[in-house]
Amino acid sequence: MSNLKIFVPPAPNAAVSGILGTRGMEIVDVHGNKVVLKGAGLGGHLNMENFITGYAGHEQGMRRAVQKVLGEHKSNYFFHKLLEYFFDDLDAEFYASLGFNCLRIPFNYRHFEDDMNPGTYDERGFLWLDRIINICARHGIYTVLDMHTVPGAQNQNWHSDNPTNTALFWEHIDFQNRAIRLWEALAARYKGNTWVAGYNPLNEPGDEYHYRLLNWYERVEKAIRGVDPDHILFLDGNTVGVELFKSPLPNSVYAIHDYSIYGFPGSEPYSGSERQLQHLWDQYDHKVEYHGKANVPIWNGEFGPVYSSPRDGDNWQETNLQRYHLLKDQLSIYAQEGISWSIWLYKDIGLQGMVYVSPESPYLKRFGEFIARKRRLAADEWGADVTAVESVFEPLIAWFNEQVPNFNKYPSAWGTKKHCAFTLRLERVTRHILLSDSLCGEYAELFRGLTMEELDALAASFKYENCVQRQELNQILKANSGKE
Repeated sequence: MSNLKIFVPPAPNAAVSGILGTRGMEIVDVHGNKVVLKGAGLGGHLNMENFITGYAGHEQGMRRAVQKVLGEHKSNYFFHKLLEYFFDDLDAEFYASLGFNCLRIPFNYRHFEDDMNPGTYDERGFLWLDRIINICARHGIYTVLDMHTVPGAQNQNWHSDNPTNTALFWEHIDFQNRAIRLWEALAARYKGNTWVAGYNPLNEPGDEYHYRLLNWYERVEKAIRGVDPDHILFLDGNTVGVELFKSPLPNSVYAIHDYSIYGFPGSEPYSGSERQLQHLWDQYDHKVEYHGKANVPIWNGEFGPVYSSPRDGDNWQETNLQRYHLLKDQLSIYAQEGISWSIWLYKDIGLQGMVYVSPESPYLKRFGEFIARKRRLAADEWGADVTAVESVFEPLIAWFNEQVPNFNKYPSAWGTKKHCAFTLRLERVTRHILLSDSLCGEYAELFRGLTMEELDALAASFKYENCVQRQELNQILKANSGKE
């Protein structure tokens, strides 16, 4: 455990809005004024993801590999400085300058408790949250606390720090109870905090039987309300935010995640044609059908395309223009609907972030070749261009379909090829788990022999003042935030 001090700035005065609540399909302040929350997710920080910071595999495996190379003291130092530099006052100042009023904070339960000592909470986890909440509050920014990773993993994906293809959270009541107890501790900590917009109890759940999620939401809602009766709950739909619910829970906002296939490699180019625009509307209307029937507010907790760079070929700039066009059209829909939204994401190493690590930084100079190799192998699922590996996987997929033509394992919403990736039968088992986790050691070896000063320089590559702004993206977001 690190003993480095976490500096938490003093909490500012309470927000004049008071604690936010809901009224019908609106989020409102204590005066009854409608509030539309607009902002981004701070992915890659208190919940690290491979495509965001450049490692391979899942977070816990990566941390173990780096500690094995660096030793506990140096490893703790590097990760502490990375968290310290990743989001600071300058980030909040820039963020607020775009007109954003809310930051979604994904976090991993491992910051709070150890699997070998469950129920004993580490104060450092709360201090990291306190730090971001107070930094944001000083700039008039609300925060949504998002438990992105729970014991056992709530979905089948890498971003729940899941090294397997199974969401064990739904198989073991102890995992579910631990998450509820942690939420009770969080609710006790932030009860009465007017700068916390609310709690997002579970990111992108993946419950194969569906009813277990609904039962857990009822339990966690009751537990949180027993401690903190006032804050909003932001509830994600099942199957990565796609499927929604039956009877709504009180003072709750129901979240969708509205990614468009047009924003990713391998998709048809986006021109904003009548057919494509209708597809965006149809996708959105399908996801929010529940909200109108249940008369509950909508929060689009994640959306946004990924972007190309010169390493992706001569047409990378044209690709980005198409994706900016897509983003504008999606934001136009949300503006017409008057909903709250949180784009994914604020900062990364250059794939999707509003702000990204400079190619000339110590971090990318050291890890750039490894990251390029990961991209060629399509080891990361998110935003991967599979062109270079299609010749390997297409025959496997064809063979699998021939042998098991009626394959129908949850989740099955993406069609055969994508379905195989999601169920970890072909692409995920071999590439996103076996291959990607095997590359963890290769990533970790690049830390070998580094001094404390060199580790600090690597972490400082993520400082706002050392990063690059994605200007076109930020101009679009500012124009849609209400700032202009």
